[in-house]
Amino acid sequence: MTCRHCGKPLSSQFIDLGATPLSNAYLTSDAMTGDEHKYPLRLYVCENCWLVQTEDFAGSRDIFQDDYAYFSGFSSSWVKHCSGFVEYARERFNLNEGSFAVEIASNDGTLLQFFKEYRIPCLGVEPTNSTASAARSRGLEVIEDFFGEELAGAILKGNRSADFIVANNVIAHVPDINDFTSGLRILLKPEGVVSCEFPYLVNLVRMNQFDTIYHEHYSYFSFSSINRIFCANGLEIFDVEHIPTHGGSLRVFASRTDKASFVRSENVTAIQRDEELIGVESPSFYRSFQKKAETVRNELRSFLDGCLAREMKIAAYGAAAKGNTLLNYSGIDVRTIPYVVDRNPWKQGKFLPGSRIPIVSDGVLSEEKPDIILILPWNLKDEIMMQLDYTRNWGAKFVTAIPGLVLHD
Repeated sequence: MTCRHCGKPLSSQFIDLGATPLSNAYLTSDAMTGDEHKYPLRLYVCENCWLVQTEDFAGSRDIFQDDYAYFSGFSSSWVKHCSGFVEYARERFNLNEGSFAVEIASNDGTLLQFFKEYRIPCLGVEPTNSTASAARSRGLEVIEDFFGEELAGAILKGNRSADFIVANNVIAHVPDINDFTSGLRILLKPEGVVSCEFPYLVNLVRMNQFDTIYHEHYSYFSFSSINRIFCANGLEIFDVEHIPTHGGSLRVFASRTDKASFVRSENVTAIQRDEELIGVESPSFYRSFQKKAETVRNELRSFLDGCLAREMKIAAYGAAAKGNTLLNYSGIDVRTIPYVVDRNPWKQGKFLPGSRIPIVSDGVLSEEKPDIILILPWNLKDEIMMQLDYTRNWGAKFVTAIPGLVLHD
């Protein structure tokens, strides 16, 4: 296997989470009689460009199918994040009715709708029919396809180069990182700006966020690696911000290298210095991560086994992809957790991949009154605990497993 950015051979393994199904491949009742296809889930570190990446097994068209079940609009905190981001971008980059904004991986239009509210002409690019249809129901224009150089060129033929491109929480999802990044440059106006958000590799390592690893995420970025990839494809990062989403992310702003007109922020120098101090571009930074994941797995299994021994009722909340990584790596299935609650009706009535735990509506909590509720999307724990505050009436306790097991009062 060679690096998906620089092409150098990969030999340094970061972590091995075993063979698992695709994390968003939720099962219907009919599919429960068959076998699930499982793929090895391993990450490698390129010791030339320091990009962390999955071993290639699952293609993007296998992962992002028409019935893709992740809809961003079901999280109130995410909707608030999107609204705030559009307001911030509109003011900082003077976006108005004469501008043109494009969002890559626009999902159900949760973010794009706020551009529309400000009367900023906009376009979404989204390959999955389920979410693209939801966005169109909001009156948004969406191209249903994967983004790269070819699609960027097709959009340009309509004389629609972009003043502002949003590529938030998508760059990790693309197998051909160079084609995608080059497409951003092609679509961008000479004085335009690209905004890109992604979970930060340094937080993944420091906070033991191994459950954010799944086949849908092909790449995991430090600032150093994303900066190198952008530079190689004609984009210059002029600012970077730490943001709290997804357990700690980076937001970078970039412009075309050939037309760079933005002053580089001191934030860029600061994060480069910080990453140099902690050794992001050295093998030692990536050692021992496997053992940290094993510790979480063992703690969680021991805790749940103890609950069952005391005849406590257990439920899980949030049929999230990260939860599927955690459950499958930990060997937890329906014998331990009889159901998982999720607000998304697209997931209700289906079953988690691998563990085959049924997904139900939150009304089941009031009926079953579990003693323990394992929150799988730990990055939304505050929002979820607030939503489920009524469960405290019968003494339910909330538990999260990342970065280590915590029983919340």
